[in-house]
Amino acid sequence: MLNKERLNNLSNEIWKGAIKLRGKFKAKDYPSVILPMIMIRRIECVLEAQRDEIRKEQLKNSPNLTEQELQDRVKSIELTSPTLYNRSHWTLRKILEESASQVEVNFRDYINNYSENIDEIIDKFNYRAVITQIVKAKRLASIIELAADEDFSPETISNIEMGYVYEELLQKFSQDDAKDTGEHFTPREIIRVMVELMEIDFNPSNATRAISIYDPACGTGGMLSITKEHLADKAKNKQELKTVETLVLLNGQEYLAHNYAVCKADMILKGESHINITHGNSLIPHIESIEDDGDQHAGSTFDYMISNPPFGVNWSDYKDDALKLAASRYRYGTPDIGDGALLFLLSIIEKMKPVEEGGSKVAILFNGSPLSNGDALSGESEIRRHILESDLLDTIIMLPDQMFYNTGIYTYIWILSNNKATHKEEKVLIINARDQFEKEPKSFGNKRNRITNAHRQWIHQQFHTWKNSSHSKTFATKDFAFHKVKIIFWQEDENNQPMWVNEVFETQLSNTNVKKKFNFYGDFTLTLSIKSPFKEGGSISQKLHIDGAKPFETLLAEKLKTTITELKDEKINDIKKWFKAQSKKAEYHHRHYISDTEYIPYDSCQPDKSQCIEDFLTAEIDYQIINWQEVEQLGYEILPNKYFYKYIEPTSSEKLINEFWDLEKEAESLLTGIRDL
Repeated sequence: MLNKERLNNLSNEIWKGAIKLRGKFKAKDYPSVILPMIMIRRIECVLEAQRDEIRKEQLKNSPNLTEQELQDRVKSIELTSPTLYNRSHWTLRKILEESASQVEVNFRDYINNYSENIDEIIDKFNYRAVITQIVKAKRLASIIELAADEDFSPETISNIEMGYVYEELLQKFSQDDAKDTGEHFTPREIIRVMVELMEIDFNPSNATRAISIYDPACGTGGMLSITKEHLADKAKNKQELKTVETLVLLNGQEYLAHNYAVCKADMILKGESHINITHGNSLIPHIESIEDDGDQHAGSTFDYMISNPPFGVNWSDYKDDALKLAASRYRYGTPDIGDGALLFLLSIIEKMKPVEEGGSKVAILFNGSPLSNGDALSGESEIRRHILESDLLDTIIMLPDQMFYNTGIYTYIWILSNNKATHKEEKVLIINARDQFEKEPKSFGNKRNRITNAHRQWIHQQFHTWKNSSHSKTFATKDFAFHKVKIIFWQEDENNQPMWVNEVFETQLSNTNVKKKFNFYGDFTLTLSIKSPFKEGGSISQKLHIDGAKPFETLLAEKLKTTITELKDEKINDIKKWFKAQSKKAEYHHRHYISDTEYIPYDSCQPDKSQCIEDFLTAEIDYQIINWQEVEQLGYEILPNKYFYKYIEPTSSEKLINEFWDLEKEAESLLTGIRDL
């Protein structure tokens, strides 16, 4: 369990140091100034531990070495490291101990001498350019001082703990002008739930085949790290640990350069040798014609995939690039431009291994939008249709609210598999774990609830049992389908008689627009008022019965020719032209038809769909139905809250009144006590 008080204290100390930047930098710029320095110190802590080990080994073999000889040997051996080294003799503390005028020169020398993998991380932070700004603000030494003596080593602060510190700092840094980017750091206990629900088939005692794990929005790497940590927990000795290290392959991609740098750095610092973490947008193709880096794992497949993609992120900035995959990855549809979460799921589904190769399992975390956003034929509904009709969805778990640092919303874990067990075929399990939590001893941002080991075991037991209970329900995949039916009916008045209404004819008076009204309402009466050029200040009134026998303009021209003396000798086409040039307005008297939509559950319409729809509409609509038409494709939506809804009778009025009077008496007693003081 995380020691949140310790992490809060650490982030508060760093925040106090950041206050010194006020007046020199805006709060939103603090992350690019301070967080890379923390990461550099974290790397330095690993290097110091590495050097201490080398020193001990050298002194053990050669106890008479002078200090200079020992330093030379340590440096020589360090430079042979395949993963991490620094060619300079600097540390952050040594830089501060040298001449104040040389801090910038020495610091640049220090970061320019790191191994290539660390150099890439510094580049992703764009820190060399930021250093120039810091120097101009005369704050470089104070920012180095902020981190120089802190123990940020992975042994002291794990990857997941470092993530919490970053999240806390980012909140503090951006609180004045924060924008919702949909990024939410995933609590460790939720990742644990997700990992366990994938039931990864890997035993360190006898494993001989490598397994691959992938996250298309890996952030700072928490999902991948904890998945591997979960498998390492099964190891009983060093040999089994080595098996986990060798055969569990981590793959991921991250869009934000800062998060990518943190993730890559932490993987290196923990000694991960089998990692493939890339930087770029995993939702677009990685091709030369697109300036941004795209999906660098395209064409690959993975055994297990786990992710918490951003909630509700607008993807309009890269829509054109993403739609280059419209005929392949996104052929089932694309979600609304305001929420690209389902694009990540489609990207994952594309990377599932074929069943003949063992298939793939997926755990992905969403908010409520992907469950039900979008009507039939919308991108969201079509994506759900593909997932359900392809029998990929295994289980949905409804999690408690207030589980996240930056948001208190309810979330849902989706478990998918393209190689489901026989008893799960064409079925989906929904688990209601809303009450599986306890209160945090101390809230951490918006995170006020936590899932304990007991709660996690309860969720896994429900999943493993995979049966109906008070907290779990199984559904056929078609239970989520519905027929969307567009209906037109004739509204009735207060006497239950079909209604006729007068309305202003707001669109242009033309053959096309009048015909549209006729096609919808049937025959109607049109009353026109045409400003008269023949009588000063007057107007011409005409009433026409539209029955579809003649085009409106022809019918009107014939009527005007017979009723307006000044037009009787004009040709019909000339009268039409004259009418179009005049100022006019119109009202029409028509049947009060209403266009509406009905949603009919799929399972209530078997086997005779047409008769079922007729019967449903007759039962639901009390008015005369003019016509109905079903859209050509089934819609799909998943409504977990509806399935577990329990009616709670409201408090009676009598009880509420009694409670009111009790409060009234209590208030009166308090006022009396105050008066008597």
